Amino acid sequence: MKARSILLNSRPQGMPTQENFKFTEQELPELQEGEVLLKALYVSVDPYMRGRMSDAKSYVAPYNVNEPIVGGIVAEVVESQNNQYKKGSIVEGRLPWQTYSISKSDDLTIVNPDLAPLGYYLGILGMPGLTAYFGLLRIGEPKEGETVVVSGAAGAVGTVVGQIAKIKGCRVVGIAGSDDKVKYLKEQLGFDEAINYKTTDDIKAAIESACPNGVDIYFDNVGGEISDATYGLLNNFSRIIVCGQISLYNATSQPTGPRVEPILLRTKSLMKGFIVSDYASDFGQGIKELAAWVQAGQLKYEQTITEGFDNIPEAFLGLFKGENTGKQLVHVADPEKE
Repeated sequence: MKARSILLNSRPQGMPTQENFKFTEQELPELQEGEVLLKALYVSVDPYMRGRMSDAKSYVAPYNVNEPIVGGIVAEVVESQNNQYKKGSIVEGRLPWQTYSISKSDDLTIVNPDLAPLGYYLGILGMPGLTAYFGLLRIGEPKEGETVVVSGAAGAVGTVVGQIAKIKGCRVVGIAGSDDKVKYLKEQLGFDEAINYKTTDDIKAAIESACPNGVDIYFDNVGGEISDATYGLLNNFSRIIVCGQISLYNATSQPTGPRVEPILLRTKSLMKGFIVSDYASDFGQGIKELAAWVQAGQLKYEQTITEGFDNIPEAFLGLFKGENTGKQLVHVADPEKE
């Protein structure tokens, strides 16, 4: 069995390019006891992967140059030497960017293709959905009538954050990067207001206008100038949930901005960063409630799907240009027919 792989060819300096990726092909070894042969069906590309391309110290080890990039993948078991997984099972796990791979199955989760579309297990019922769920509910603790601002609101996490906040009775303001995304947030997802930061001359004035009662919860996916503008509108006892900093991931020097500490002190606010794996012991609860909201029609979910294994790097690079609405996936193959 031959498999195609995408390796980290070199560490990016600033914005990644196609030259940072390398395609290879290799023969896979014979399957051993306890292993499964997997065919990639859907591949997730996520902003956090940019951090792993650098060798700076972080919460997770960096990718190694000349080795396959690893991320969330939904795959089909096409051969099994493990009693836990039968041929034809659909699984999700952290797997290499390969058309086929061999796993010892330690970190694989069997998913039900009849419960939801397969891509959902990399989105609303996977890492992004759980990130939104635990970040907002465990750190933000939203209360009815509060105002929630979400940056990166049209992304995989932001769309879910805003909808859960609406379920909890909050006023929700989303910040996104196009008029189409603003329209989607308001007309399809029920956000109270949405702002196109790319066409807004004064982002602080725009947020202030959309939040006449100030900001109680800020779910931060982007950092940078949008966050700086939001800090000055915080109410007393507000909560800042630091989930991502995509506007800064490709910075080549240490950015500076307003000192946030005096604002936190004056408003008695909480600012907390988190990684979704902090809540791994409660993932079952989160998936159950997210699935119930999806089935009840209370959570809508958008996927941007790129076709073809060869286009994985292009889909990843598009994240930093704001080309996706909702979760960005790459469709590699369909399950084999019985």
